[in-house]
Amino acid sequence: MDVADEIGAAPGGPADNIRASLAAAGYPRIEPAILQPASVFLDQSGEDIRGRIYLTSDAAGAELCLRPEYTIPVCRAYLASPQAGAEAAFSYCGPVFRLRPGQDGEFVQAGLESFGRTDAPAADAEILAVALEAAEAAGLADAQVKIGDAGLVEAMLAALNLPPPWLRRLRRGLMRGRAISEIFAPAANGREHDHSGVLAALEGVDRKGARALVEDLLSIAGIKSVGGRSAGEIAERFLEQSAERSGAPVAAEQRDLLERFFAVAGDPDQASADMRALADAAGLDLGAALDAFDARTGFLAARGLDVARLAFAAAFHRNLDYYTGFVFEARDPRRADSRPVIGGGRYDRLLSTLGAARDMPAVGASIWVDRLGDAA
Repeated sequence: MDVADEIGAAPGGPADNIRASLAAAGYPRIEPAILQPASVFLDQSGEDIRGRIYLTSDAAGAELCLRPEYTIPVCRAYLASPQAGAEAAFSYCGPVFRLRPGQDGEFVQAGLESFGRTDAPAADAEILAVALEAAEAAGLADAQVKIGDAGLVEAMLAALNLPPPWLRRLRRGLMRGRAISEIFAPAANGREHDHSGVLAALEGVDRKGARALVEDLLSIAGIKSVGGRSAGEIAERFLEQSAERSGAPVAAEQRDLLERFFAVAGDPDQASADMRALADAAGLDLGAALDAFDARTGFLAARGLDVARLAFAAAFHRNLDYYTGFVFEARDPRRADSRPVIGGGRYDRLLSTLGAARDMPAVGASIWVDRLGDAA
Protein backbone atom coordinates (compact mmCIF):
# COMPACT_ATOMS: atom_id res chain seq x y z
CA MET A 1 0.00 0.00 0.00
CA ASP A 2 1.50 3.37 -1.01
CA VAL A 3 1.31 6.68 0.83
CA ALA A 4 -1.80 7.83 -1.04
CA ASP A 5 -3.58 4.58 -0.16
CA GLU A 6 -2.62 4.92 3.49
CA ILE A 7 -3.84 8.51 3.71
CA GLY A 8 -7.03 7.75 1.82
CA ALA A 9 -7.97 4.54 3.57
CA ALA A 10 -6.94 4.91 7.21
CA PRO A 11 -10.09 4.90 9.41
CA GLY A 12 -10.20 8.13 11.37
CA GLY A 13 -7.30 9.49 9.34
CA PRO A 14 -7.15 12.93 7.69
CA ALA A 15 -9.05 11.92 4.54
CA ASP A 16 -11.75 10.13 6.52
CA ASN A 17 -12.28 13.18 8.72
CA ILE A 18 -12.40 15.50 5.70
CA ARG A 19 -14.97 13.34 3.92
CA ALA A 20 -17.22 13.30 7.00
CA SER A 21 -16.90 17.07 7.51
CA LEU A 22 -17.73 17.93 3.90
CA ALA A 23 -20.70 15.56 3.79
CA ALA A 24 -22.06 17.02 7.05
CA ALA A 25 -21.79 20.50 5.52
CA GLY A 26 -24.10 19.50 2.67
CA TYR A 27 -21.54 18.53 0.01
CA PRO A 28 -22.24 14.95 -1.11
CA ARG A 29 -19.29 13.03 -2.47
CA ILE A 30 -18.73 12.55 -6.19
CA GLU A 31 -16.04 10.36 -7.70
CA PRO A 32 -15.26 11.10 -11.38
CA ALA A 33 -13.41 8.48 -13.40
CA ILE A 34 -9.67 8.25 -12.87
CA LEU A 35 -9.11 8.02 -16.63
CA GLN A 36 -9.94 11.36 -18.25
CA PRO A 37 -9.63 12.70 -21.81
CA ALA A 38 -6.26 14.44 -21.94
CA SER A 39 -7.57 17.06 -24.36
CA VAL A 40 -9.58 18.93 -21.72
CA PHE A 41 -6.49 19.54 -19.61
CA LEU A 42 -4.32 20.39 -22.61
CA ASP A 43 -6.97 22.84 -23.85
CA GLN A 44 -7.04 24.61 -20.49
CA SER A 45 -3.30 24.69 -19.82
CA GLY A 46 -1.73 24.15 -23.23
CA GLU A 47 0.97 21.68 -24.13
CA ASP A 48 3.02 22.85 -21.14
CA ILE A 49 1.09 20.48 -18.90
CA ARG A 50 1.84 17.45 -21.07
CA GLY A 51 5.10 16.81 -19.24
CA ARG A 52 3.33 16.80 -15.86
CA ILE A 53 0.50 14.35 -16.51
CA TYR A 54 0.45 10.59 -16.96
CA LEU A 55 -0.67 9.87 -20.50
CA THR A 56 -2.05 6.76 -22.16
CA SER A 57 -4.48 6.04 -24.99
CA ASP A 58 -7.56 3.94 -25.67
CA ALA A 59 -8.01 1.29 -28.35
CA ALA A 60 -8.98 3.96 -30.89
CA GLY A 61 -5.85 5.97 -30.19
CA ALA A 62 -7.51 8.81 -28.27
CA GLU A 63 -5.25 10.34 -25.63
CA LEU A 64 -6.27 9.73 -22.03
CA CYS A 65 -4.61 10.73 -18.79
CA LEU A 66 -4.77 9.78 -15.16
CA ARG A 67 -6.81 12.39 -13.31
CA PRO A 68 -4.30 15.20 -12.48
CA GLU A 69 -6.80 17.15 -10.35
CA TYR A 70 -10.49 17.12 -9.50
CA THR A 71 -12.05 20.45 -10.49
CA ILE A 72 -12.29 19.84 -14.23
CA PRO A 73 -13.52 16.22 -13.86
CA VAL A 74 -16.16 17.35 -11.34
CA CYS A 75 -17.25 20.14 -13.70
CA ARG A 76 -17.57 17.66 -16.56
CA ALA A 77 -19.56 15.24 -14.40
CA TYR A 78 -21.89 18.07 -13.33
CA LEU A 79 -22.45 19.19 -16.93
CA ALA A 80 -23.29 15.62 -17.93
CA SER A 81 -25.76 15.18 -15.06
CA PRO A 82 -29.49 16.03 -14.80
CA GLN A 83 -28.46 18.84 -12.40
CA ALA A 84 -26.60 20.73 -15.11
CA GLY A 85 -27.60 24.40 -15.06
CA ALA A 86 -29.16 24.17 -11.60
CA GLU A 87 -27.63 24.76 -8.19
CA ALA A 88 -25.52 21.80 -7.11
CA ALA A 89 -22.75 21.10 -4.63
CA PHE A 90 -20.23 18.26 -4.48
CA SER A 91 -17.23 17.12 -2.49
CA TYR A 92 -14.45 14.72 -3.41
CA CYS A 93 -11.54 12.94 -1.82
CA GLY A 94 -9.29 10.51 -3.62
CA PRO A 95 -6.06 10.00 -5.54
CA VAL A 96 -4.80 12.31 -8.25
CA PHE A 97 -1.75 11.78 -10.41
CA ARG A 98 0.76 14.43 -11.41
CA LEU A 99 4.51 14.47 -11.87
CA ARG A 100 6.05 16.44 -9.01
CA PRO A 101 9.86 16.62 -8.81
CA GLY A 102 11.06 15.07 -5.57
CA GLN A 103 7.54 14.06 -4.51
CA ASP A 104 5.19 11.15 -5.09
CA GLY A 105 3.31 11.27 -8.38
CA GLU A 106 0.18 9.89 -6.72
CA PHE A 107 -1.33 11.83 -3.84
CA VAL A 108 -4.69 12.45 -2.20
CA GLN A 109 -6.68 15.56 -2.93
CA ALA A 110 -9.96 16.52 -1.27
CA GLY A 111 -12.21 19.48 -1.90
CA LEU A 112 -15.62 20.89 -2.70
CA GLU A 113 -17.29 22.65 -5.62
CA SER A 114 -20.46 24.76 -5.80
CA PHE A 115 -22.30 25.45 -9.06
CA GLY A 116 -25.13 27.77 -10.07
CA ARG A 117 -25.49 29.94 -6.97
CA THR A 118 -26.24 33.56 -7.84
CA ASP A 119 -25.47 34.83 -4.31
CA ALA A 120 -21.75 34.93 -5.05
CA PRO A 121 -20.54 36.69 -1.85
CA ALA A 122 -22.33 34.18 0.37
CA ALA A 123 -21.21 31.20 -1.74
CA ASP A 124 -17.59 32.41 -1.66
CA ALA A 125 -17.65 32.73 2.12
CA GLU A 126 -19.23 29.32 2.54
CA ILE A 127 -16.63 27.57 0.40
CA LEU A 128 -13.71 29.03 2.36
CA ALA A 129 -15.36 28.41 5.74
CA VAL A 130 -16.33 24.80 4.95
CA ALA A 131 -12.88 24.03 3.52
CA LEU A 132 -11.22 25.40 6.66
CA GLU A 133 -13.56 23.40 8.89
CA ALA A 134 -12.79 20.20 6.98
CA ALA A 135 -9.04 20.79 7.16
CA GLU A 136 -9.28 21.61 10.86
CA ALA A 137 -11.10 18.29 11.40
CA ALA A 138 -8.04 16.66 9.81
CA GLY A 139 -5.48 18.44 11.98
CA LEU A 140 -4.97 21.96 10.58
CA ALA A 141 -4.70 24.52 13.39
CA ASP A 142 -4.37 28.32 13.29
CA ALA A 143 -4.42 28.45 9.51
CA GLN A 144 -2.88 31.50 7.89
CA VAL A 145 -5.34 32.62 5.22
CA LYS A 146 -4.48 34.89 2.31
CA ILE A 147 -7.20 36.25 0.04
CA GLY A 148 -7.44 38.23 -3.17
CA ASP A 149 -10.06 39.20 -5.72
CA ALA A 150 -9.49 38.68 -9.44
CA GLY A 151 -12.83 40.37 -10.19
CA LEU A 152 -11.75 43.51 -8.38
CA VAL A 153 -8.50 43.50 -10.34
CA GLU A 154 -10.43 43.20 -13.61
CA ALA A 155 -12.68 46.09 -12.54
CA MET A 156 -9.59 48.23 -11.87
CA LEU A 157 -8.02 47.37 -15.23
CA ALA A 158 -11.32 48.06 -17.03
CA ALA A 159 -11.72 51.41 -15.26
CA LEU A 160 -8.31 52.50 -16.53
CA ASN A 161 -9.28 51.62 -20.12
CA LEU A 162 -5.86 50.19 -20.96
CA PRO A 163 -5.02 48.99 -24.50
CA PRO A 164 -5.76 45.24 -24.95
CA PRO A 165 -2.11 44.23 -25.51
CA TRP A 166 -1.12 45.87 -22.24
CA LEU A 167 -4.06 44.25 -20.45
CA ARG A 168 -2.77 40.87 -21.61
CA ARG A 169 0.75 41.64 -20.48
CA LEU A 170 -0.46 42.89 -17.09
CA ARG A 171 -2.60 39.83 -16.47
CA ARG A 172 0.24 37.49 -17.31
CA GLY A 173 2.75 39.40 -15.18
CA LEU A 174 0.40 39.52 -12.22
CA MET A 175 -0.27 35.79 -12.48
CA ARG A 176 3.49 35.27 -12.15
CA GLY A 177 3.71 37.52 -9.11
CA ARG A 178 5.68 40.24 -10.85
CA ALA A 179 5.66 43.84 -9.61
CA ILE A 180 4.05 46.52 -11.77
CA SER A 181 7.41 48.20 -12.34
CA GLU A 182 8.84 44.92 -13.59
CA ILE A 183 5.86 44.28 -15.88
CA PHE A 184 6.27 47.67 -17.54
CA ALA A 185 10.05 47.42 -17.84
CA PRO A 186 11.15 46.97 -21.49
CA ALA A 187 12.10 43.39 -22.27
CA ALA A 188 15.63 43.07 -23.61
CA ASN A 189 16.07 39.35 -24.29
CA GLY A 190 16.29 38.28 -27.89
CA ARG A 191 16.43 41.78 -29.37
CA GLU A 192 19.45 40.86 -31.46
CA HIS A 193 17.07 38.81 -33.64
CA ASP A 194 14.46 40.21 -36.00
CA HIS A 195 11.09 38.69 -35.10
CA SER A 196 9.05 41.40 -36.78
CA GLY A 197 7.19 38.90 -38.99
CA VAL A 198 6.04 36.78 -36.08
CA LEU A 199 5.18 39.86 -34.00
CA ALA A 200 3.07 41.28 -36.79
CA ALA A 201 1.19 37.98 -37.07
CA LEU A 202 0.52 37.96 -33.33
CA GLU A 203 -0.87 41.49 -33.07
CA GLY A 204 -4.50 41.24 -32.06
CA VAL A 205 -4.33 37.47 -31.52
CA ASP A 206 -5.52 36.11 -28.20
CA ARG A 207 -3.31 34.00 -25.95
CA LYS A 208 -4.73 30.65 -27.09
CA GLY A 209 -4.38 31.59 -30.75
CA ALA A 210 -0.83 32.81 -30.26
CA ARG A 211 0.15 29.62 -28.48
CA ALA A 212 -1.36 27.53 -31.29
CA LEU A 213 0.47 29.56 -33.95
CA VAL A 214 3.87 29.19 -32.30
CA GLU A 215 3.32 25.51 -31.56
CA ASP A 216 2.39 24.93 -35.21
CA LEU A 217 5.51 26.77 -36.41
CA LEU A 218 7.77 24.77 -34.10
CA SER A 219 6.03 21.51 -35.03
CA ILE A 220 6.59 22.18 -38.73
CA ALA A 221 10.26 22.72 -37.95
CA GLY A 222 10.38 19.57 -35.80
CA ILE A 223 11.26 21.55 -32.65
CA LYS A 224 9.71 20.79 -29.23
CA SER A 225 11.50 23.43 -27.20
CA VAL A 226 14.11 26.16 -27.57
CA GLY A 227 16.67 26.84 -24.88
CA GLY A 228 14.66 24.84 -22.39
CA ARG A 229 11.51 26.90 -23.01
CA SER A 230 8.30 25.23 -24.15
CA ALA A 231 6.24 26.40 -27.12
CA GLY A 232 3.77 27.99 -24.71
CA GLU A 233 6.50 29.98 -22.99
CA ILE A 234 7.90 31.11 -26.34
CA ALA A 235 4.40 32.20 -27.41
CA GLU A 236 4.03 34.25 -24.23
CA ARG A 237 7.41 35.89 -24.85
CA PHE A 238 6.34 36.88 -28.37
CA LEU A 239 3.07 38.26 -26.98
CA GLU A 240 5.01 40.51 -24.61
CA GLN A 241 7.08 41.88 -27.49
CA SER A 242 3.92 42.32 -29.55
CA ALA A 243 2.36 44.36 -26.75
CA GLU A 244 5.36 46.69 -26.70
CA ARG A 245 5.23 47.48 -30.41
CA SER A 246 1.45 47.90 -30.73
CA GLY A 247 -0.74 50.64 -29.35
CA ALA A 248 0.05 53.67 -27.24
CA PRO A 249 2.19 53.31 -24.12
CA VAL A 250 0.50 53.34 -20.74
CA ALA A 251 0.39 56.84 -19.26
CA ALA A 252 2.51 57.58 -16.20
CA GLU A 253 -0.64 58.46 -14.24
CA GLN A 254 -2.17 55.07 -15.03
CA ARG A 255 1.01 53.27 -14.01
CA ASP A 256 1.06 55.18 -10.74
CA LEU A 257 -2.55 54.24 -10.00
CA LEU A 258 -1.80 50.60 -10.74
CA GLU A 259 1.23 50.62 -8.45
CA ARG A 260 -0.80 52.17 -5.64
CA PHE A 261 -3.71 49.78 -6.16
CA PHE A 262 -1.54 46.66 -6.12
CA ALA A 263 0.28 47.90 -3.04
CA VAL A 264 -2.96 47.69 -1.01
CA ALA A 265 -2.70 44.93 1.59
CA GLY A 266 -3.97 44.18 5.07
CA ASP A 267 -7.21 43.07 6.66
CA PRO A 268 -10.26 43.21 4.33
CA ASP A 269 -11.99 46.14 6.03
CA GLN A 270 -8.95 48.42 5.94
CA ALA A 271 -8.09 47.31 2.42
CA SER A 272 -11.60 48.16 1.23
CA ALA A 273 -11.35 51.63 2.74
CA ASP A 274 -7.96 52.18 1.10
CA MET A 275 -9.20 51.06 -2.32
CA ARG A 276 -12.33 53.22 -2.07
CA ALA A 277 -10.22 56.25 -1.20
CA LEU A 278 -7.90 55.56 -4.15
CA ALA A 279 -10.81 55.11 -6.57
CA ASP A 280 -12.63 58.22 -5.36
CA ALA A 281 -9.52 60.38 -5.65
CA ALA A 282 -8.87 59.13 -9.18
CA GLY A 283 -12.49 59.26 -10.31
CA LEU A 284 -12.61 55.51 -11.00
CA ASP A 285 -15.85 53.55 -10.73
CA LEU A 286 -15.07 50.54 -8.55
CA GLY A 287 -18.27 50.83 -6.52
CA ALA A 288 -19.98 47.60 -7.59
CA ALA A 289 -16.83 45.50 -7.22
CA LEU A 290 -16.07 46.96 -3.79
CA ASP A 291 -19.67 46.53 -2.64
CA ALA A 292 -19.42 42.82 -3.53
CA PHE A 293 -16.06 42.67 -1.73
CA ASP A 294 -17.59 44.17 1.42
CA ALA A 295 -20.62 41.87 1.21
CA ARG A 296 -18.33 38.84 1.11
CA THR A 297 -16.39 40.13 4.11
CA GLY A 298 -19.68 40.36 5.99
CA PHE A 299 -20.59 36.78 5.08
CA LEU A 300 -17.12 35.59 6.14
CA ALA A 301 -17.67 37.20 9.54
CA ALA A 302 -21.12 35.62 9.75
CA ARG A 303 -19.53 32.21 9.11
CA GLY A 304 -17.40 32.72 12.21
CA LEU A 305 -14.13 33.74 10.59
CA ASP A 306 -12.07 36.45 12.25
CA VAL A 307 -11.79 38.80 9.28
CA ALA A 308 -9.12 40.85 11.03
CA ARG A 309 -6.82 37.82 10.68
CA LEU A 310 -7.44 37.39 6.95
CA ALA A 311 -4.55 38.78 4.91
CA PHE A 312 -5.85 40.51 1.80
CA ALA A 313 -3.47 41.59 -0.96
CA ALA A 314 -4.65 43.26 -4.16
CA ALA A 315 -1.65 41.73 -5.93
CA PHE A 316 -2.42 38.18 -4.78
CA HIS A 317 -3.26 35.81 -7.64
CA ARG A 318 -3.28 32.06 -7.85
CA ASN A 319 -1.43 30.29 -10.63
CA LEU A 320 -4.44 29.12 -12.62
CA ASP A 321 -5.72 31.72 -15.06
CA TYR A 322 -9.40 30.75 -14.99
CA TYR A 323 -10.18 32.47 -11.67
CA THR A 324 -12.68 35.30 -12.06
CA GLY A 325 -13.29 36.54 -8.51
CA PHE A 326 -12.49 35.57 -4.94
CA VAL A 327 -9.23 33.63 -4.55
CA PHE A 328 -7.64 32.25 -1.41
CA GLU A 329 -4.97 30.04 0.07
CA ALA A 330 -4.49 28.70 3.59
CA ARG A 331 -1.17 27.59 5.03
CA ASP A 332 -0.24 25.59 8.09
CA PRO A 333 2.19 27.71 10.15
CA ARG A 334 3.78 24.52 11.48
CA ARG A 335 5.05 23.54 8.04
CA ALA A 336 8.64 24.35 7.17
CA ASP A 337 7.76 25.01 3.54
CA SER A 338 5.36 27.60 2.13
CA ARG A 339 3.07 25.22 0.25
CA PRO A 340 -0.62 25.90 0.79
CA VAL A 341 -2.83 23.29 2.43
CA ILE A 342 -6.00 24.79 0.91
CA GLY A 343 -6.42 26.74 -2.30
CA GLY A 344 -9.35 27.81 -4.39
CA GLY A 345 -11.63 30.54 -5.63
CA ARG A 346 -14.32 31.56 -8.10
CA TYR A 347 -14.12 30.40 -11.74
CA ASP A 348 -17.32 31.53 -13.49
CA ARG A 349 -15.92 31.12 -17.02
CA LEU A 350 -14.59 27.58 -16.75
CA LEU A 351 -17.81 25.66 -17.39
CA SER A 352 -18.48 27.43 -20.69
CA THR A 353 -15.04 26.33 -21.91
CA LEU A 354 -16.03 22.77 -21.01
CA GLY A 355 -19.22 22.78 -23.05
CA ALA A 356 -21.82 24.78 -21.09
CA ALA A 357 -23.95 27.11 -23.22
CA ARG A 358 -22.96 30.11 -21.13
CA ASP A 359 -20.76 31.19 -18.24
CA MET A 360 -22.03 29.82 -14.95
CA PRO A 361 -21.41 30.76 -11.29
CA ALA A 362 -18.89 28.34 -9.81
CA VAL A 363 -16.57 28.38 -6.82
CA GLY A 364 -14.53 25.69 -5.11
CA ALA A 365 -11.56 24.72 -2.99
CA SER A 366 -8.98 21.95 -2.94
CA ILE A 367 -7.32 20.46 0.14
CA TRP A 368 -3.92 18.78 -0.15
CA VAL A 369 -4.38 15.91 2.29
CA ASP A 370 -0.71 14.89 2.24
CA ARG A 371 0.20 18.29 3.72
CA LEU A 372 -1.94 17.80 6.82
CA GLY A 373 -1.04 16.31 10.19
CA ASP A 374 2.01 14.08 10.26
CA ALA A 375 2.56 14.67 6.54
CA ALA A 376 3.82 18.16 7.39
